[in-house]
Amino acid sequence: MESIEALIAHIQGLSASVEDISHLHNLLKLAEESLQSVAPRLSSFLGQLDPAKHSLGYLYILEAYTSAPIAREHPSEFLVSISTFISSCLAEQIRLAPDKFVSVCKRFKDQVLLLQEPLRGIAPMRTAVQKLQSSPEHLTALHPDFLLLCLLEKSYKTGLGILKEDIFEIDQPRDFFLYCYYGGMICIGQKQFRKAMELLHNVVTAPMPTTNAIAIEAYKKYCLVSLILNGQFSTTLPKYTSSVAQRSLKNFCQPYVDLAYSYSSGKISELESCIEINKEKFESVSPLLFYSVVYIL
Repeated sequence: MESIEALIAHIQGLSASVEDISHLHNLLKLAEESLQSVAPRLSSFLGQLDPAKHSLGYLYILEAYTSAPIAREHPSEFLVSISTFISSCLAEQIRLAPDKFVSVCKRFKDQVLLLQEPLRGIAPMRTAVQKLQSSPEHLTALHPDFLLLCLLEKSYKTGLGILKEDIFEIDQPRDFFLYCYYGGMICIGQKQFRKAMELLHNVVTAPMPTTNAIAIEAYKKYCLVSLILNGQFSTTLPKYTSSVAQRSLKNFCQPYVDLAYSYSSGKISELESCIEINKEKFESVSPLLFYSVVYIL
């Protein structure tokens, strides 16, 4: 393996043409282990590169650098370096190494959450989503992270923008689950209950080999939103729903099913008793949603 200095020289000299970048990519793949071994020392080398010109090489160096523990006194420097790269990098270059770009952006998101400053991450993550997307219909691994930041910041309108795009291409099933779940929560925050129900419905009816926590939480909210919109809730799911979901979701969410049955019975005392017994559970899921249901009932 060549020295890091030699690799930096290659990055500087092989970032113009498609052929050069292809050759550079092969060199970078060969250098991965060496970069990881000197990760804490890579910060100074980043200063020798232009993220707008040397995007692919910069990404490899940045991914290795950010894999090392962050010094407590340097969290803001960490965030600035990544947000600057996200805003400056060339989409056509970072898409050659999508896993590394996703890794860097997720570390950025994690640090923003650690600092309890989700607002700092919203604009950079929106840009990251756009640059990673091969088309507006492409659901990336970064969509859920962007929506989570919007949800935590209660920046619901910002999150709604991305939810208007029709999705036809999905990288990983988990991305779809989280996208629809966080999206549903954002719509609940905006009291757009019909759109929320559509997104939550996608989660509970999506193929799943085993019951997962996302689907369980989505089912709870799906029940409450259904009561708000329709005044009733049916535990019968469409035939295309996985057998796992058909069998187990309502069992994991029995208090919510009981609430729906109590309402349908028309017996006020039974309904009040159900609400009182399960009040803490309902409030823990979503106070706004729960009290919206109580108001409607």
